Amino acid sequence: MECLELKDLFTVAQFIKARCDHGLKAGGPANFKNYVFFEVEILDPKSKAQLCYLDKVEPNATVGEIKNLLHRLYPKWYPSRQALKLHPEGKALKDEEVLEDLPVGTTATMFLQDLGPQLSWTMVFLAESIGPLFIYLLFYFRLPYIYSPEDDYTKSPHAVVRLACMCHSLHYIKRLVETIFVHRFSHGTLPVQTIMLNCLYYWGFAAWLAYYINHPLYTTPTYGKLQICCALFTFLVCECGNFSIHLALNRIRCNGARPRQIPYPTKNPFTWLFFFVSCPNYTYEVGAWLSFAVMTQCVPVVLFTFVGFAQMTIWARRKHRTYLEELKDYPELRSAIVPLFL
Repeated sequence: MECLELKDLFTVAQFIKARCDHGLKAGGPANFKNYVFFEVEILDPKSKAQLCYLDKVEPNATVGEIKNLLHRLYPKWYPSRQALKLHPEGKALKDEEVLEDLPVGTTATMFLQDLGPQLSWTMVFLAESIGPLFIYLLFYFRLPYIYSPEDDYTKSPHAVVRLACMCHSLHYIKRLVETIFVHRFSHGTLPVQTIMLNCLYYWGFAAWLAYYINHPLYTTPTYGKLQICCALFTFLVCECGNFSIHLALNRIRCNGARPRQIPYPTKNPFTWLFFFVSCPNYTYEVGAWLSFAVMTQCVPVVLFTFVGFAQMTIWARRKHRTYLEELKDYPELRSAIVPLFL
């Protein structure tokens, strides 16, 4: 009798142990989730009025998913137009941030900032490239109301003016081809106001430099054919290099804007600049415009090159820093945009 009781106790103990191995799920359904749902209140940052109240939001929901829930209630606020913040004056939350990791309780209060109408990066690049391409041609063909009436529809006698038009057109046609067939854009967007400023920059500079290069009083470069030919050769090399780098970057694995693979040189000699800089596409871009400035000997082109170099340096240093943070064993020899210097 005692042996039977001990056997029964042993059986009960094994049963309790087996159930406890399943933790809090013991005794419940296999798919039971033992957590508390969140409540999300979305307010207007200025009036503090409630715009939306989301009930039973899972704690592992991301900010991006909350934006999608808000979009279902307010279709005009598509996700890329929204910026959710924990404070009216704070920074916008990233889409990948998880609700339960934020410094909020089970009832989270967020503030919605309307970023205004947005356009995709593809549309941005197309707008930035098509404008300069056609604006330059207006000046090259000397349409009416640009120069004096007697110069309407006339052509410049200088060969460098024709070469400049071909180089300028080649550059922006290449950008259009890359935008459509080569570049891989993230799902990010840009506000329409920012796009207008970008277009004003590219279109304005295109009109300014085209006005002087195609002007009837334009004077050829100081050192003649030697200066023109050397600059033209450098321009074509840089354009080929820029296109080659974009092709190489197209094959690099990325997670959105985050690189997952170190870009290395290939058998293509134009990619060997990867040995020295993190962003050789910017290096080639600056080289192309610098050679275009030497070929045309035009001050507006020099200014455009200088401003572009300053902006591309900021982008290159930011990308270089991302490479160092995200990728282990990143080559220490590389600089951002200028080999061994910057």
